Amino acid sequence: MTAPGPLLSGPVLQTARLTLRPTAMEDFPRWAEQMAHPSSRFIGGPQAPEVAWRGFMAMAGAWTLTGVAMFSLIERDTGLWLGRIGPWTPLGWPGTEVGWGLHPDAMGKGYAKEAAVACIDYAFDVLGWTEVIHCIDPDNTPSRNLAIALGSTNLGPATLPPPFQDHPVDRWGQSREAWRARRAA
Repeated sequence: MTAPGPLLSGPVLQTARLTLRPTAMEDFPRWAEQMAHPSSRFIGGPQAPEVAWRGFMAMAGAWTLTGVAMFSLIERDTGLWLGRIGPWTPLGWPGTEVGWGLHPDAMGKGYAKEAAVACIDYAFDVLGWTEVIHCIDPDNTPSRNLAIALGSTNLGPATLPPPFQDHPVDRWGQSREAWRARRAA
């Protein structure tokens, strides 16, 4: 008996510079690097590889079991894993989120905005969501700036489910109608 090959359970989106696809095993080394870096403090890190593995597997499992999870963000020209971004609705979450987390060497290059636009379009047009939120630590200035650039507004403090209930977040978001009006302008 042979081991199964890689399974990609979910859609693939393309932008000018990026491919967004479900989590694959080949993504884990850079995922673990991202989660070990101090900048991961806003997304549950820094974490040892063994802890990062659990989050990685949860994302892959969410794709398989629910059809909704963050995409792996891949640079089209190089195939390099840049981070994760997309629809995310864990049990007890304060809304239908399009969230993001980029590898440190991918930050500041416009990848997050490019991918977030594609993901929000996907959430509204394919998933049928009526609202998109972003749970952002009040100290995470780059993520706040991205939310503003996407047209989201700060809707106030939110509480995440355990084990993140003590982590401060603001709930940023916008309606499908607001997003579509902004895209049409």
